[in-house]
Amino acid sequence: MKLATLAGPGRDGRLVVVSRDLGRAVEVPRIAPSLQAALDDWAALEPALRQAAAQLERAEPSADDIVVFDPAACAAPLPRAYQFADGSAYLNHVALVRRARGAELPAELLDDPLMYQGASDGFLGPLQPIEVADEASGIDLEAEVAVITDDVPMGISHAAALAHVKLVMLLNDVSLRRLIPNELAKGFGFFQGKPRSACSPVAVTPDALGEAWRDGKLHGPLCSSINGEELGHPNAGVGMQFDFGRLIAHAAKTRPLAAGTIVGSGTVSNQDRSTGSSCLAEVRTIETIEHGKATTGFLRFGDRVRIEMLDAAGCSIFGAIDQEVVRHGAR
Repeated sequence: MKLATLAGPGRDGRLVVVSRDLGRAVEVPRIAPSLQAALDDWAALEPALRQAAAQLERAEPSADDIVVFDPAACAAPLPRAYQFADGSAYLNHVALVRRARGAELPAELLDDPLMYQGASDGFLGPLQPIEVADEASGIDLEAEVAVITDDVPMGISHAAALAHVKLVMLLNDVSLRRLIPNELAKGFGFFQGKPRSACSPVAVTPDALGEAWRDGKLHGPLCSSINGEELGHPNAGVGMQFDFGRLIAHAAKTRPLAAGTIVGSGTVSNQDRSTGSSCLAEVRTIETIEHGKATTGFLRFGDRVRIEMLDAAGCSIFGAIDQEVVRHGAR
């Protein structure tokens, strides 16, 4: 089952069920007005949502009910969430980015996930621009996988946590790289260095991903490009030290997680450098390692970022995140 949120009229938008091929959609206000409302009572409402999805595939709703699915009309699947807990499960990425700051990879990260509390009061829709005040901030994309949970009890086990993954989506966790070192040096984590993230048009139930979803990981190349040139296509199922069960259990160790919590994987990264990168910070670090200095710049105003995952047949699974970088206040 694939779900999306059309923008407006309120902040939480309107929930739609989307066809498997991302071609058609139908609103389901009699089931749930928004995705958050569906998640709040998922066990009771999921069967009706699945029935609506099956009817859409059979084109059973009236022609007036079915609309062409338009990613440009979409907000993020959850335009605002009660919580965004972003991990950093790909240790190759962690090691490279820390190396760029002159920091070593702590041994405990092999067994204990790294996680921070991200901004959750607003997520960008898949085609909304990345607004930044100053190019000198070091604008970077970070292509990730994320899951959305229902209510998760405090102290849940790793094995039990996976059952609380209700939806999977893609994420662009935008970073302002040149602001981050000073924030981390204060010993209190990210804030200004992490503006709003963007989400894929569609969130997908794990069962609809087939063999691509196994062992608590999404397997498949996550493709990122800048201005039409590929940045990378690392496999999201490779090199993920902590699966989503581990990440959710870590987040819920000392507190429950409310329905609608988003948990991110961190930047997808493979040790095999032939697959490229999912962020520019990695590219710059590798350049420094191999050539003594970084020659690739960060994003500039006017650049366009695209993040997408295709299935084995070459069809988009979640739709694409496709964003232009713009100066804040210029529009």
